[in-house]
Amino acid sequence: MNLYIIRHAIAVEPGTPGYEDDSLRPLTDKGSEKMSNIARGLKSLGLRFDLVISSPYARAFETAQILLKVMKMGKERLVISEHLAPIGFPEQVIGEINEKYSSLDNIAVVGHEPNLGALISLLAAGDAELAINMRKGGVCYLSAENLLHERRATLEWLMMPKHLVALGDGSDEE
Repeated sequence: MNLYIIRHAIAVEPGTPGYEDDSLRPLTDKGSEKMSNIARGLKSLGLRFDLVISSPYARAFETAQILLKVMKMGKERLVISEHLAPIGFPEQVIGEINEKYSSLDNIAVVGHEPNLGALISLLAAGDAELAINMRKGGVCYLSAENLLHERRATLEWLMMPKHLVALGDGSDEE
């Protein structure tokens, strides 16, 4: 199984009038544009996803929708997981993947910090306390035979958004 852990793109700042509810904060125009370039960068690497699992929060959901559009995936390939909300727990995300999606080869997981860093840490090192901080729009690729044991995955790469944007700038438009 290949897991692509993706932090949502740049969103409206917390406390912005009209967006006091954190779950409703959308991506900014800059965030949407940058995420489109990041998704094109992922596509230029030859990546394809069987499924995209997203936090229900607006900024993560919009990030996932951009991935679907750029990758030319149907909306049925997007599922929402409450476990990816900022108040979720990495162990619950792992349990949900094991229970529902273990037969899939390539899964993108879209969510928030610090939960995604803890998820990567738990999967790669068996310890959710390892300090991993993902930038907005950053992507981490983990490979795993299964997610059932303590050290469950191998960290293959962690890319900063600017590197993926650079890859995406040279690829074809959607």
